[in-house]
This record gives sequence, structure tokens and C-alpha cells, in this order.
Amino acid sequence: MMGRTTLAALAVAVTLALLPATAARAANAPTPTAAERFEQFPPEQKEALRAKLREFKAMPPREQARVRENLRRWRQLPPEERERLRTNLREFRRLSPKERQAVREHVRDLRGQSAERRAELRQRMRAYLKEHPERREQIMENLRRWRQMSAEERQEARERLRERRRK
Repeated sequence: MMGRTTLAALAVAVTLALLPATAARAANAPTPTAAERFEQFPPEQKEALRAKLREFKAMPPREQARVRENLRRWRQLPPEERERLRTNLREFRRLSPKERQAVREHVRDLRGQSAERRAELRQRMRAYLKEHPERREQIMENLRRWRQMSAEERQEARERLRERRRK
């Protein structure tokens, strides 16, 4: 079974391979075929795509269907949303393996919540940030600082937060 990171890489590779077609359509130029676009890639990119295709073909049909559905949904996203997701993926890849695991666990916890609860949390966060736009930049700065902390510094910060909450 292929890991989520590999699936994400597969989706990104396929999407990047398809981007020239999107740009051509936007300029009302004739759209080159997938084979024509593939032939324009450098050899190392061709081999990387071939490897991803082999991985895809080795997946069970159900998993292939899931990847195809994700790609279909990706293509339907507005360009701003795609860019936001690309940025999030870049930020995620910058995290240490330990931090990535913590994010995955947090996402798993959120998925365990009911759809109503997740929607409520999203709505509350959006309302808060809309009401306090200055907080968004502060949150981003805090996140940057957090990423630069050592494991010990983070543990100390967690303990200070717990202490504040108890008061």
C-alpha cells in the first residue's frame, strides 16, 4: 500500500505535468496532447513520471480510483485554492519528521470529530480571524517562532501554557 506522502507526490507530479495544458487552454492556443507534453520533459523528469506511473499501476483498483477522484477534485479547484494547497504542502515538507507526525495525529483527531463539530471549529476560527485580522499575522509569527524552537524549548512553552490555563 502506498503512503499518503507518496500519493501526494503522485498527485503533484501528475498535476505539474498537466499544467502546460492548462496554460495553453488559457491562452486559447491548441492544446498539446499528453504525449507531446511528455516528450518535451527532460529525461530525469520523464523517468520520475514513469516511476510514479509504475507505482500507480501497482496499487489496488480501489486505491487507484481514490487517486483519480482526488485528481478530479484538484482540477476543479480554483487557482487560488490550488496555490493555497501548494503553499501548505511546501510548509508541511519543511517540518521535521516529528512535527509532521504531530500534524498527522492532530488531523486524525480532527477527523474523529463529527462533521458538525469540525464545521463549528472552522467557523469559529474564521469568525475570530475576521474579527481580529491583526491576530492572523501574530499567529503566523508565533508559528514561525515555534518552528525555530528546539524540542526542549517547545516543551517549556507547553508547560508555561498549561500553567496559564490552570490559573
